[in-house]
Amino acid sequence: MKKFLISLTLLCGVCLNASAQKLTDLVNPFLGTATLWDEADLHYERHRKARTWGAETFPGASVPNAMVQLSPVTMYHSGAGYQYEDSTICGFTHTNKGHWNLLHVPFMPVSGKNVNIENFASRFSHANEEAHPGYYRVHLDDYDIDVELTSTLRCAFHRYTFNRGRHHQVIADLARSNNEVRAWEIEEAGDNAFKGSQTTSEGRIFFYGTTNAKISNIDIQKNDKRGIAIINFKPGGKKVEMKVGFSFVSVEGAKANLMAEIAEQSFEQIRKSADDKWELMLSKIKVEGGTERKQRLFYSCLYRSLLWPALRSDVNGDYTDARGNIVNNGFHYYTDPSFWDDHRNKLVLLELLQPEVTIDIIKSCIDRGEKRRGYMPTFFHGDHASTFISGSWLRGLRDFDLNRAYKLLLKNATVPGRGGRPYLDEYLKQRWIADVDIPGIKYFNEHKGAVTKVLEYSYDDYAVALVAKILGDKKNEEMLLEHSKNYKNMFDRETGFYRGRNDKGEWIKEFDPYYPYFQHMYRESNAWNNLFYAPHDIEGMMNLYKVGSISLPNGEGTIQGNEKQIVEQLLDKMFRDPWRGYEVENLTGFIGNYCHGNQPGHSIPYVYYFCDKQEKSQAILDSLMNNYYDMGRDHLALAGMDDAGEMSSWFVFNAMGIYTYSPADADYLVTVPLFDKITFNTPARHFSIEKRGNGRKITSITSGGKEISGWFVNDADFRSSKNLVITTR
Repeated sequence: MKKFLISLTLLCGVCLNASAQKLTDLVNPFLGTATLWDEADLHYERHRKARTWGAETFPGASVPNAMVQLSPVTMYHSGAGYQYEDSTICGFTHTNKGHWNLLHVPFMPVSGKNVNIENFASRFSHANEEAHPGYYRVHLDDYDIDVELTSTLRCAFHRYTFNRGRHHQVIADLARSNNEVRAWEIEEAGDNAFKGSQTTSEGRIFFYGTTNAKISNIDIQKNDKRGIAIINFKPGGKKVEMKVGFSFVSVEGAKANLMAEIAEQSFEQIRKSADDKWELMLSKIKVEGGTERKQRLFYSCLYRSLLWPALRSDVNGDYTDARGNIVNNGFHYYTDPSFWDDHRNKLVLLELLQPEVTIDIIKSCIDRGEKRRGYMPTFFHGDHASTFISGSWLRGLRDFDLNRAYKLLLKNATVPGRGGRPYLDEYLKQRWIADVDIPGIKYFNEHKGAVTKVLEYSYDDYAVALVAKILGDKKNEEMLLEHSKNYKNMFDRETGFYRGRNDKGEWIKEFDPYYPYFQHMYRESNAWNNLFYAPHDIEGMMNLYKVGSISLPNGEGTIQGNEKQIVEQLLDKMFRDPWRGYEVENLTGFIGNYCHGNQPGHSIPYVYYFCDKQEKSQAILDSLMNNYYDMGRDHLALAGMDDAGEMSSWFVFNAMGIYTYSPADADYLVTVPLFDKITFNTPARHFSIEKRGNGRKITSITSGGKEISGWFVNDADFRSSKNLVITTR
């Protein structure tokens, strides 16, 4: 079984030349499937029965940005559905993201005359389980069945070896999903084929499958609680193979996908094809030096960064659009990105490694936005497609209609309405959003999350202003740049924190910067983890602290000095003061009071740079990379939710020595790599990043042999093949 157990070899730091072996062999798909349980990792005592959220990753088979993610389920309505600490499997589903949705079309092989339709899960052991990119295997103990899974973009390939008995069956558990299931159907389509669909709150998915074993019948069984379909096979050989095509358009589309992508190919051929796709993708970045552990972490995180968004169009280009119509516009149609989570870094990595996919994702967002009230799609919280669009264009991705995208983005920023930014009317009228001023609000009470919204809307306005500038819309550029300063309206100069205001404009009275909230003032964070957020206006943010002194809340003292000294002292205090024991399911992975397990604070460690203390930033970054990506009892947990690849992408960028501090711009902040050399090789970019010296303090940065002034390098240097050299001591 592939685990990240720290062996003596790893502890000794033996180096591995990644180019000497297949990169897919370095990937561990189990990374992120485990949960943090112990106080030493959580920084609080567990009292609730509820499981603390893990990274919510899945170990199953998929290829990059596919329609199909074929993975085991140990528990429904529990993140990605697979928790490493669980001991039973209840099915194998065909879509996954790492959130609390999807898990379409569960199949479960069983053996025996009678099936308990309410509970047919099987025990399994990690000793008889393995996962590689594009392949998953497990033994089902209760049925003595070996399960092997592999996949293509739109199809799944199941291979079951029945080691006992003559009753070979597969349960189609179509009444189950992580979404609300509204309808389902399945029927025979010949002696060796079946077809059907499942309709959930996220639409209708169709499937068409063929089998090597003859189907005797499909038996529908229901009681007051459950309903399942049982595919019964006629007695025959031990192995049952099922090739299943999927489509979000029609059964005919699912069948066409199956014929185009698998047809008569064997399981071994499809598995090799999946492995080859991953090897080609991973080889776009090659690293040299570093320990084996660090290289395994790097390629496991790179793998995890490239699974989402997911394809939703068929091989002929047909897709079901936002209005429910079947259309074909000549591009591959994808789901929306998880904008709040992954605009920070993951989408930039996608731009660098998968520009064609990125362009099709943008076209999909434009198509969806034009058919949904004219707003660019948003996700969960905030409005961050703007950073994706501006950053993609500035990094040289031009094969999409920027004017169409800009029309949607501008409406998001200027026109209140359903589908756009929440509370935009307040934001435009008074340049800030009010929150409630009620004593005793607890973590999970939902309100406006006003502080976080204003900070993020300000940054989004800056990103839209970049697009306005490109298109020559000077009037709106100036207006949006003015709005991009609105973050300052949430800054309390007395305490030095961004702080909520009530509807009278007064500061929220009950203010404890250590207390976490789900959506009161701050989104899934506290005041500490919202500090210094203004990635577009570093100078303006630093100037907020030109106040001589600040008085910390709750009588914790006064900080004095110039702006750099005050910011540095606040950072020191943040990374020093311990988390105060709040038991919150989605806030884990702390250095002091900084939470790496959720996204809002991910730009904070770099703020030391602007206090002329780069080495302090690097100390935090090194601690995070060394200690927060193979945590827990089995060394398979991340500090928090991976959120469709954001947490993993953070590691990839920092391990390479660059980070997307302002993803709307085409600049990268330079850090110290984990490796001696990183070679980047794509059609648009061929460059290397080289580390010289063994220290963590940067003494010089050169690009193409020319020394850089400051800490940022522009993407244009990478497109012109200028090699980056980072010298340290």
